[in-house]
Amino acid sequence: MSLAQLHYTSATAGDDGGGARFTAVGAGIPTPVLAEAGQLLGYEPPAGAPYHPTTDELRSFPEAFSFSALSDGSHLLSRTVALGGPGAGGFHAHAVHLPAGTRLPGDALPITAWRSPSWAATAPDGSAPGPLAALPASAAFGPEALNDFAVSRSPWLAAVFADLRRVCDEPTASRLVLVERQCADVARWIALAGAVLPPETAQRLTFTTYTRRPSESPHRIVGVLPEDAPGPTGPDGGLLVRDCTGARPGATVGDAWAETCARIWRNRAPELFRAAAELPGEPFAAGPLAVTALCAGVPLGPDGRAAAANWAAERPYALDEVRTQQLTDALTAPDLDRTSAELSCVARLLTALDGRSAGAATASLGALLVTEAVHGGDVALEPPARSVFTGPAGERSAAALVTALGDDLRAELAIGTPHTGAADGRSVGRAVQLLRIARLLDVDCAELLPDVVGRMARSLLDEGAADCGAVLLGLLDEQFDVRTALLGELDRIAPQDPSAAERLLAEVALPFTGAQALPHLRMCAAAPDARAGGGEDRVKVLNTVLRASGMSPFTEPLVLRTAVGLVWGDSAPTAGEARLLLAGSTSDAHRTAGTWAWLVAAALGAPADDTEAPELAHDLLRGFPQEIDARARGALLLLEFARDVRSGAAEPGWAEQARKLRAGAEPVEPGVREQAFGALAGRLLDPDRPEAELYAFVHSDDPDLIAAYGAAARQDAVLARLRSDPSYVADCFTVWSSHPHAGRAWGETRAALLEEVLRPVVRGLSAGEVAAVEEAAERAGSSRTAEAFRTWNRPGGFRRRLGNRLAARVRRS
Repeated sequence: MSLAQLHYTSATAGDDGGGARFTAVGAGIPTPVLAEAGQLLGYEPPAGAPYHPTTDELRSFPEAFSFSALSDGSHLLSRTVALGGPGAGGFHAHAVHLPAGTRLPGDALPITAWRSPSWAATAPDGSAPGPLAALPASAAFGPEALNDFAVSRSPWLAAVFADLRRVCDEPTASRLVLVERQCADVARWIALAGAVLPPETAQRLTFTTYTRRPSESPHRIVGVLPEDAPGPTGPDGGLLVRDCTGARPGATVGDAWAETCARIWRNRAPELFRAAAELPGEPFAAGPLAVTALCAGVPLGPDGRAAAANWAAERPYALDEVRTQQLTDALTAPDLDRTSAELSCVARLLTALDGRSAGAATASLGALLVTEAVHGGDVALEPPARSVFTGPAGERSAAALVTALGDDLRAELAIGTPHTGAADGRSVGRAVQLLRIARLLDVDCAELLPDVVGRMARSLLDEGAADCGAVLLGLLDEQFDVRTALLGELDRIAPQDPSAAERLLAEVALPFTGAQALPHLRMCAAAPDARAGGGEDRVKVLNTVLRASGMSPFTEPLVLRTAVGLVWGDSAPTAGEARLLLAGSTSDAHRTAGTWAWLVAAALGAPADDTEAPELAHDLLRGFPQEIDARARGALLLLEFARDVRSGAAEPGWAEQARKLRAGAEPVEPGVREQAFGALAGRLLDPDRPEAELYAFVHSDDPDLIAAYGAAARQDAVLARLRSDPSYVADCFTVWSSHPHAGRAWGETRAALLEEVLRPVVRGLSAGEVAAVEEAAERAGSSRTAEAFRTWNRPGGFRRRLGNRLAARVRRS
């Protein structure tokens, strides 16, 4: 094809025009193209250019070599150079027009025309210029020249290629700005880019080697001098700036395609880009490049090797046997730092090649995975299938692995993986991994199995299965001896933490449906459904869970411990529930199971109004005399004292007994103290009380005891009786107005009861009811008692004298 030319020149001082104009235009170039081209072909001299540059200075000015897209789909390839003149603003642009859908002759990339001898620095004389047949390339981009440049820019290669990929993926969103001191170096960058890009993308890549205003440039790659470099705005700002004149970039770019391109250029092997293009794959896919590079002996990083393995795993028939062996040799090379992602891709490749490729290739990949699993410690890495080590090559590889890894494998199984403290299931996953490798290589670990499964069981309860649930089930399915031992150990320790065992079974459906009894695991598995069916009746839930065990707590008491732990966990049953538990099993069963502690906690943690707690305490003191410690025993005795006081079985000396029992139970639970002291107070508020007990109580001057009496006197039952029974009013008045010198605690309490409890009740009585109270007081005591009540009930009488007497006592104290 022929290339229509045009020339665009700035006006000179002798011209009558005020600006640049087209001085020569080839035939066939549409007028709209000229209007658009005029906006692209201008030139601005570099900053600090001399006003009247010399010829040598002009030669140092940058060239603007550009490939521009026009609105009609055509392209303009141009070179603009400075001509000097006043203000150094003179320039000449020579361009060729490529209609839409056309390319340079021979499908040459536009950048190859850099400094072509066909470019003119002045407008031609005469009529319109004829078309050019070609733009022959100069020697500027010879293979060695580009290789040398690529090596000199090694630190920036991957970063520039990663930015280039973003520019091509999002052509309307971002542009790549390359900062170089020479525009020729920008042209070399564009040549490097043309080699690595897919052919279609490389043909459409627009660029300019020089501009003063990068933010206004329409090109995808923009070259600027350091003094015109914009700030690093990043992809969101539209400009991706790479300054190749400053500090080297530090961080990796995280782009396997870009990293692989960079390594190929560093190794002076650009021909590999053409070879990789013949392999199947999406544009910018790292896999074909990485496979080609590795087969050619170019070393790659872990991301590149992972991309190669992954590509080959998806296309196991794309490579012949020779290249497959070259690839596996590169992937299994010694002394490489491998990542989990790379090993995962290698495992995929091995799975794809197993049975399809030569045994030597698959055996070497399998040996790599086994070695990395044992020494690398990546618990997510699964061992290869046994078929990898069949055949002569596989058997030799397996024997070499046993020699190299057998001792290390057994040593780690013997001591276990240190617990990291994180609930991530790592220690379990590691044990599963090592056991599978031991079976794969036929390493005998039978004597280590009890300790191994013991640690595994404990870790499963402590850490959970996390991400290793699937591989754990796979191990149990593969190795019956491990399955039997592990399930047995889990069942043995489940009573120690049944809630953890229940969580484990909810996470991993362990296969304990075989011949093993496993009562505790069966209970843990049944617990969720039992709770759903039992509702709020926790004793019913417990009985359902016990039935799931298939054993009686009389024959296997530990099932009782597991059941109680599943139903109540760290909390205690209520006193009523505890009595049912104790009645449903013998004390011997609870003693063996250790569940007696839950029963004691139920009694001691019961609220003060729980009438079951004293009865439970009585049963516990009889059933577990040796197990209960002294402090808890003292608290239970307090509860039993409450029971005896209420039933009338308590020995004389109630107040003193209560005080002694409290002293032996310190620090006593509030509910226990209130239960015992409340029972004593309630009994003393009864008119049928022993007067000697009341006298001893009043004179004990114990603040807690007397406070309990005051609280009991304010209860609704006492107030209701006061309102309905005049004789009870008289009895309370007699008690609360007596023993004025018994002590401060009693004095303050009785005065408060007279004023705050009894007086409001008496004020609400009718005259007849008040008279009945007076009669009852005289009948129970004497006429003086009745007269004292009348005086007290008279406004301002007894109350004032009692208040003065109490005030004097307070002052004396």
